[in-house]
Amino acid sequence: MHSPIINAMTVDVEDYFHVSAFENVIQPSDWSSCKPTVDYNTRRLIDLFDQYNIKGTFFILGWVAEAFPELVRDIAEKGHEIASHGTNHRRASTQTREELKLDITKSIDILEQSTGNKILGYRAPSFSIGKSNEWAYELLADLGLLYSSSTYPVVHDLYGTPEWPRFVHKRKEGIIEIPIPTIRSKDINTGIGGGGYFRLYPYFLSKKRIQKFHAEEKQPYSFYFHPWEIDPNQPKVKGASFKSKVRHYINLSRMENKIEKLLIDFNWSTMKDVYLDGNDINSKIFSNQSNNNELGL
Repeated sequence: MHSPIINAMTVDVEDYFHVSAFENVIQPSDWSSCKPTVDYNTRRLIDLFDQYNIKGTFFILGWVAEAFPELVRDIAEKGHEIASHGTNHRRASTQTREELKLDITKSIDILEQSTGNKILGYRAPSFSIGKSNEWAYELLADLGLLYSSSTYPVVHDLYGTPEWPRFVHKRKEGIIEIPIPTIRSKDINTGIGGGGYFRLYPYFLSKKRIQKFHAEEKQPYSFYFHPWEIDPNQPKVKGASFKSKVRHYINLSRMENKIEKLLIDFNWSTMKDVYLDGNDINSKIFSNQSNNNELGL
């Protein structure tokens, strides 16, 4: 039986050669020579979502939107939400304020011109907003965005804000931040939001953790993954470290089946509808979590 909670399904639309795990062996100047898979794999996901009448939020890289403008239009025409993932998959924490402004502005312009719709949300590549660049929220507000999903309150070598809020909250800059979900045990946060964690563990364990999150936190859950994660036949990247290869390639052949189970077992919608529009069920839940929603950080 489904939990009554409506959750947010999100897809970070980037290709296998964009990922941070390979940034030391594939430079942006190399991207044009790589065989793209993002158009084909994203369309497979659209068909899968259609099969179960699921609407989601697609955080699209500006590079992808320029290369495949029809893909962006087709996603929007299917009723999915389009949001920004920046332009060139540079982590926000590695950019100056002016560089980040140009990166996000360009992506917003491309996406809005493709769809005719205002872009409301942004997700920093590799969840790269933290203490060192909190000024990014001022920038997002200045650009007219309403929400961000750019923090993951865990300890990780590439990202992590374990001391920051675990639940949706409105910051002092006016931006609503939607962290990637975690469960908490013995003062330690464990990531359950998707990606490599979801591919690594058997589905029954992931399902159990989502149910635990719902039962204990009374909060909507948000899930993220990438189109390349359902493609075990993608081109293999040479020269990457063993750790990076394990992170990227583990259980790719099982991912699509797991995603299908996830679509069946839980209720899903877009980030905008779950966190901004306040449907009746989740509004009641949020009202019980008011201390988390207005932290003024």
